[in-house]
Amino acid sequence: MSDRDDMQGLDMDLASGIAAFEARQFTSATSLLAPLAEGGNPEAQYRMAIMAQNGLGMTANSALAYRYMHAAAEAGLGLAQHGLGFMYMQGECAEQDHAEAARWFRKAADQGLIGSMTTLAMLHEEGLGVDKDPEEAKRLYRLAGFEEGG
Repeated sequence: MSDRDDMQGLDMDLASGIAAFEARQFTSATSLLAPLAEGGNPEAQYRMAIMAQNGLGMTANSALAYRYMHAAAEAGLGLAQHGLGFMYMQGECAEQDHAEAARWFRKAADQGLIGSMTTLAMLHEEGLGVDKDPEEAKRLYRLAGFEEGG
């Protein structure tokens, strides 16, 4: 089998694994995505993190969830950066750390994720992990598409 055939097989496994995940066939998704996640695929790592965190298709495993979410976030996957931010914000699968949460929400917001922008705005409103900065909060809310109330 050529390298090209190997890549096509991996692409099919990833597509099949994502389809299984979205269809809530978590056992199938796990068997397809786990080898890809271990091989460093951020899309597979993100979905494996969600399943490990919530015990979908496997026993819940906070350490595995964190490892996969962190790896996918480090690889630049915006959804994983957002997910890792929530892990730190909630103290779920990671030690609660609002500054670290804000750092990851900022990375995801920089990629255009609206939810990350609004969460980061809330952190600036409350002064959690970042300086309390109502102007930055307003800027982020506007960037996320929210108009100022009136």
